[in-house]
Amino acid sequence: MELDRQTELNALRPDLLRFARLQLRDAGAAEDAVQETMLAALLGSQRFESRSSYKTWLISILRNKIIDIIRGQSREIPASSLADDEAGDDLLSETLFDKRSHWQATAQPGRWADPEASFEQRQFWGVFEACLDHLPEKTARVFMMREFLGFETEEICKETGISSSNCWVVLHRARLGLRTCLETNWFAGAGTKDQR
Repeated sequence: MELDRQTELNALRPDLLRFARLQLRDAGAAEDAVQETMLAALLGSQRFESRSSYKTWLISILRNKIIDIIRGQSREIPASSLADDEAGDDLLSETLFDKRSHWQATAQPGRWADPEASFEQRQFWGVFEACLDHLPEKTARVFMMREFLGFETEEICKETGISSSNCWVVLHRARLGLRTCLETNWFAGAGTKDQR
């Protein structure tokens, strides 16, 4: 039984590492978090109660490790360094929205085929991760802290050194960028076929 768990753990390691890299944006820190997760899983295997999948249990351990790492880091991102994120965003906003912040007729997104079915497809999450990787690093970090790690706005602002209003702007940009990327690379038709 113990050998089976270790084999399963080793098989899930690449998924854990990919998740950690998306969150931390630092290969060394991601590797450390995964190693600590694997050790905690091996030492605490008796706590796994099979109420969820083993992978889900491991991700929850890893999530807590990542939160500890982020909270432990007292890095601050100066607001001036977010200017890089803003440069391309203004052009994107002008092409997608009019002066009243409504969709331009030519840029209005199409109807998504069946989002629930897409979530069940592994390929969707691969495209989602690729879209997330193409966001500016600071934008992706704020998005991940909010949506994946569950940080409150106040915590995000403290960790990144940005204001609350700037945080909401960055989150909006992240969601807009992800939506545009998913529209182009998934919902435009290529990913809507059942590829499981």
